[in-house]
Amino acid sequence: MKNWVQFLLCLLFSASIWLVLNLSQNYVAIVSVPIVARSNIEGRAAVSQSEATASAQVSATGFRHILMGRAHRRAKQVTFASTDFRRVGGDRFSLSNTALYRYASQLYGDGVTVESFISEDLEFTFAEETYKKVPVRPALTVLFLPQYMAQKPMSLQPDSVLVYGEPARLENITSVPTKPLELADVRSSVHGKIKLETPSGVRLSHDECVYSVEVTRYVEVRAEVKIETRNVPAHVDLAVLPSTATAVFRCVFPTATDPSVQTHFYIDYRDFTGSRSGRCVARCEGLPSNVIDYTLTPEVFDCLVKSAE
Repeated sequence: MKNWVQFLLCLLFSASIWLVLNLSQNYVAIVSVPIVARSNIEGRAAVSQSEATASAQVSATGFRHILMGRAHRRAKQVTFASTDFRRVGGDRFSLSNTALYRYASQLYGDGVTVESFISEDLEFTFAEETYKKVPVRPALTVLFLPQYMAQKPMSLQPDSVLVYGEPARLENITSVPTKPLELADVRSSVHGKIKLETPSGVRLSHDECVYSVEVTRYVEVRAEVKIETRNVPAHVDLAVLPSTATAVFRCVFPTATDPSVQTHFYIDYRDFTGSRSGRCVARCEGLPSNVIDYTLTPEVFDCLVKSAE
């Protein structure tokens, strides 16, 4: 009896080793995966109403084939790029087998190689939804160290989003804010992702955006500048009071030139004729590329005109 037990144990052990060795080998088989598509097609629902089945010859270990057989009994939701879809007609959109190769790991999992898709192009139905496009409103506060500032306005990508929902809800939505964020003691360029605040009862085409602030060190250059005039008719004498102003230029550090030499500030006669009070803001021309920003004191000038005799 004892010998029989030992024999059976040895047989079981040998069978286990044989099974493990065989299931560790790679095998090619046809595997079909039912799919529900998720995408960001403009004006369409986020999830398809219909399912499609992707069938492919795949190479994987025996263990992986067993797991796939169990996992693929229910439809799997897979996210596809909207650019991969082609509109067939109505609410129907197709997805080519060529595009499916890019989603092989999502369809069949890691450690699986798709040798070829044998199913035809997949087709899904995406219902139409009411939407509107609104800008993203940044709720970012950036505090710079002294002598540092943004080289240009903050950029957001995307800078606008699609809002889906009932027309009554969409009517009152004019922008979508980001989550509040404060950056302190900034002295170099900053980039990152920030979540969007989703208004109640609607869906957004994006749930986050990428912000970017290009930061530079600056130096201030102060100069007294003359306020010139432009586009004044020959028979008109336009006087500007005061005739000079104090300009403060913020230039990228270091700077070796005086920006006031090539910069001209002037009052355009057309601005004067369009002003009810005769007060105008000076325009700027010839600002060097290394000037990030400038201020002019005073900001507004009184303009008087009299006909030349």
